[in-house]
Amino acid sequence: MKVFASTCTFDYSWEEVSTANWRKYCPWNDKSTHVVAVDILSRTLHPETGILRTERLITCNQSAPQWLLTLFGGSATSHVYEVSYVDPTSKRVTMCSTNLTWSNVLKVRETVTYQPLRGAPNTKTEFRQDAQITAVCSGWQKVKNKVEEASIERFSQNAKKRPRRLRGRARDESESVWGTTGIRGKGAGSMRPVFASLP
Repeated sequence: MKVFASTCTFDYSWEEVSTANWRKYCPWNDKSTHVVAVDILSRTLHPETGILRTERLITCNQSAPQWLLTLFGGSATSHVYEVSYVDPTSKRVTMCSTNLTWSNVLKVRETVTYQPLRGAPNTKTEFRQDAQITAVCSGWQKVKNKVEEASIERFSQNAKKRPRRLRGRARDESESVWGTTGIRGKGAGSMRPVFASLP
């Protein structure tokens, strides 16, 4: 098993980043062309805690290494199951995902969180990504190691792109949802724009 972790800070409030997070894929973001479809399977709002729980099926066109496709067959189109929780009281978004495609070869479990940055909770948001990658394919250990290493490399490449892409979405959403001054000019506290903007 290989473990991957990354963190970064966004110079936007949690409300702004949370709103942008829901619109980081098509059709709102023409830069995420690898995402073919995002289907909502269920969405519930807990009457007591106010936590919003959403299940989604995300379909992607991933450029898997050719040697991997040749060795195990299959298509570059993949499906990911995601469960997310938005807690407006503690101001925390948690997203847990696992791969459905190639799960007989590789199991990927990813957890992503967004929460206000300590020291600047009204203007900055901390992002954290943790992933566990385990090759479950039969065969030599060297092959399993190679599969895991290729997956870690892909996670690393995507981690470098994520901040730039989400910052762009946060800027756009801040202007369209919160106004040109962003939430800084509105004051924090309301989650209405975040919930109202959900696809």
